[in-house]
Amino acid sequence: MANEINQDENSPELPPGEPNPPGVAELPPGAMPEARLAELESLVTEKDGALAEANTRFVELEQAVASKENEIVSLKQSQAELEERLTTISHSLAEAVARYKATVVQANPEVIEELISGDTIESINESLDKAKALVSKVRQGVETQISLAKVPAGAPERTAPDLSALSPREKIQYAIEGKK
Repeated sequence: MANEINQDENSPELPPGEPNPPGVAELPPGAMPEARLAELESLVTEKDGALAEANTRFVELEQAVASKENEIVSLKQSQAELEERLTTISHSLAEAVARYKATVVQANPEVIEELISGDTIESINESLDKAKALVSKVRQGVETQISLAKVPAGAPERTAPDLSALSPREKIQYAIEGKK
């Protein structure tokens, strides 16, 4: 009987007019408090099981978040290393292209240095081809002009002056001057 009184004291009492909590069935009047207690204990057991599942899921999610955070830190570190490496490689590439351009200029003295430009090997090669084509066109134009204004090589033959156009008096004067 003390047990029954204890159970009655431990069982939650609802104020009059208050509905039962969800999941708790109303007991018919005159039902035994043990049945109500057993029902409440089963609900508590269900809730404890659901809470344990939720806690387990929460722990799993916390572990997943921690794992992802570690992965993010690792990826950021890799990104920083790759950016540094990219900067080094870009600098090396710029130096190599500058050296290549200098070599191309030295190897092609007929081409004006300013005609060779570019930031990549391909663009330097293209500008070199264009510069060579331009130099070739200019050379052909100059050679054409030179061939049109051809001057005979050497001095002309020495011949006696043509006196046929001179008057008799000029001829005599020429002869007198020549003997002096």
